[in-house]
Amino acid sequence: MDLRALETFQAVVAAGGIGRAATKLHRAQSSITSRIHQLETSLGVQLFHREGQRLRLTAPGEELVDYARRMLELAEQARVAVRSGETGGALRLGSMESVAASRLPYPLAAFHRAHPQIWVNLHTASSRGLVADVQGGALDAAIVGEQVDAERFRSVPLYVEELVLIGARDSAMLVEPKQLVDGSVLVYHSQGCIYRRRLVDWLDAQRIVPARVLEFASYHGIFAAAAAGVGLGLVPRSVLETYPQRDALSVREMPARLARVQTALVMLRTTHLPALTRLEECLRKDAVAARGKAISRPRRSAARKEA
Repeated sequence: MDLRALETFQAVVAAGGIGRAATKLHRAQSSITSRIHQLETSLGVQLFHREGQRLRLTAPGEELVDYARRMLELAEQARVAVRSGETGGALRLGSMESVAASRLPYPLAAFHRAHPQIWVNLHTASSRGLVADVQGGALDAAIVGEQVDAERFRSVPLYVEELVLIGARDSAMLVEPKQLVDGSVLVYHSQGCIYRRRLVDWLDAQRIVPARVLEFASYHGIFAAAAAGVGLGLVPRSVLETYPQRDALSVREMPARLARVQTALVMLRTTHLPALTRLEECLRKDAVAARGKAISRPRRSAARKEA
């Protein structure tokens, strides 16, 4: 496919018509029409329904929109790399909210210092939502806590998260979780959150049905509610350590099978982006350093161990 034809197609879609696209590109309408016809002929499909002066995308046209964007982005990255000798362009990275808050600030800052010509657009969501976005092409890669299809995805192990149960200082429910039958559990608002599912699985195994499930849009909201005695929450220790008032909370360690979550950078096996390779290298190094710190760092205080 001709990149100029794809650029023309993208312009027509964005402008909503050939006339406006011609004005934007400073070309004759006949030139725009010719490019679109050439693209349709090369693909063997009709890309637009023509309704008088209006154009409406066909199903194949809808399918081409995202592919055209990605191909043009990759072409621009190639131009930057060839002209400057440096890899450049934009990366669409997804991440779980917890990882974005506790793990990514320092490695992303270091990455931008080392590669100022690459910019990372970060999007946060639940693991399930992120995997779906990578599969659908909305993201180039994502850091998730989900197992993915090894035939379709490439997975790079990164950070190991330890989940702990938190409550107010000297919380009776934290000592005896069965009291949650009259209490509240505090969870991240997304049903696709792997930590939320781990908590639900643990409660089911303990045969505990909490009186209330309260949803929060941020972990700091969960911490504040837990410190105030509202209920208990299951959170990553790495995020808890970023909370300034963590001394107002008590912590209960959980069984290893429930507490340990391996996060990974996942991408489609068909994705080959030089900029993503550079980011992968940066995240790998940071994950190794984080594991070393976790081994050498003493715990802040003793915690009750759940059998």
